[in-house]
Amino acid sequence: MPQDLPGFYYDAEKNRYFPVKSPIPGSSSRNSSSASTSAQKPPPKPSNKTKYAAKVVKMLHVRELCANSISCNKKKVNFQEQYQKIQTSKPIIWKYQGTQRIADAALEHICLDVQTPNGLIKTEILLTGGLNGTFCCYEVGSIGEHAINGLQCMPNLVHPMNIEKETASLKSPGLIWRPIGALVQMPSNVSCINLPRNYHSIDSSPSHALITTLGSESSGGSVYSMNISDPLEYDLGVAMLSRRIDEISRFKSTIWTSDSNGNQAVIGTNVGVALVNIDSGRKSWICRSKSDVLSLQFDSSGNNVLCGFRNGSIVNIDIRQKSQDFHDTNTILPRHQIPLPSRGQKREKQWFELRGNIHQSRTISMPSSVSCLAGLKTYDDYFLASSMDGTIRLYDHRFRGALVQFYEGHVNSHTRIQIGVDPSERFFMSGGEDLCLRVWSIKSGEMLYEDKFMKSVATSVCWPLTRCGNRFGGGAWLGSQEGMFYVNTI
Repeated sequence: MPQDLPGFYYDAEKNRYFPVKSPIPGSSSRNSSSASTSAQKPPPKPSNKTKYAAKVVKMLHVRELCANSISCNKKKVNFQEQYQKIQTSKPIIWKYQGTQRIADAALEHICLDVQTPNGLIKTEILLTGGLNGTFCCYEVGSIGEHAINGLQCMPNLVHPMNIEKETASLKSPGLIWRPIGALVQMPSNVSCINLPRNYHSIDSSPSHALITTLGSESSGGSVYSMNISDPLEYDLGVAMLSRRIDEISRFKSTIWTSDSNGNQAVIGTNVGVALVNIDSGRKSWICRSKSDVLSLQFDSSGNNVLCGFRNGSIVNIDIRQKSQDFHDTNTILPRHQIPLPSRGQKREKQWFELRGNIHQSRTISMPSSVSCLAGLKTYDDYFLASSMDGTIRLYDHRFRGALVQFYEGHVNSHTRIQIGVDPSERFFMSGGEDLCLRVWSIKSGEMLYEDKFMKSVATSVCWPLTRCGNRFGGGAWLGSQEGMFYVNTI
């Protein structure tokens, strides 16, 4: 079936598209007097909507004449990719009422079974974590109406403001609901929420979600597992969420980040990287360092972990090698001298010591503290890295320092800001300290969208990667101190 295009209909007999508002064949044109009157008036300035439609029309005509390849900026490009770029550059954005400070630390999207009076229904669930220590569970859509005394959050259109109400309602994700028992106050700030790396296929159902807390001045952070294998029930009262969360490991250090793969989790702390067995809670060190690990991620094989440090270094750790048990003083991890990134006028090379089973030939240096790492599944040797000086780059970690692409315009100086990659891995988005949201093309490095519609930094971002009934779309969820936002790019 041909793809629907705004403002056009498809004629199967003639095998081509026609404008919806085109003149009816054989109809008379306007009379000469009206034509002369209109000729005296200056032509109206084309609106953004008119420019958008004209661009789509031109692309449509070229595709019909030149198959799937079109010319753009003197280059041959794919029609579908170019059309997606246009859509992505014109997002529709909503802000949800009553969601302040509940998703400014972490945000995850998942499809789960929910037990309702009408039976078992699969629906979209948002897991959110706040810098104030709150952990919440929200349902997207109307199933939450069955919740007793639940909190209803309405979406308000914030960008663009001149869009037709009918178009906005069609692309809106609708209400989100939080049942009365779906909020838990954690001992300290939530630092990370993630699902197993082998999740995100249509038929898979993860058994748990991993939650980590930052820690406080008097105690370190903790690692928690939330049971999501059993259906959620909206009639369990205040115990609904707390009964599903178990503490599996406690640290004496600060926990900045985490990632999980199957029953294994890697924890990034201020003294190195720990490997934790989610079933038993047993933990061991796979890396020791005096520089904080602010970001990490399993690779597609699950055998290696990519780690980003506060000093700007990015290293690759092999978790299959022997690790150091927390209570074992005899096992010593291999020692390495890692070159520090050169900054300013300093020409003298500096080094820092790191212990662990690392691939030293794959070490990469960023200009500043690494705030986020995001690997690509389509090309699993490529990953995006952002640092706290506003630098965002695409690397190939098979080769030391192999820079593939760079992205301009990001604004950051000291904030841990996440990167969100869309499911097709053509685009990614990130908030900035200047309160702007930006979207880039991964392939070309082109900035497709830049606008300021928030009053605080969008620090967390989540692009749904799974199909959930008929609600699968091209939107992303953002979290900031101001609240939660939904960005629709289709």
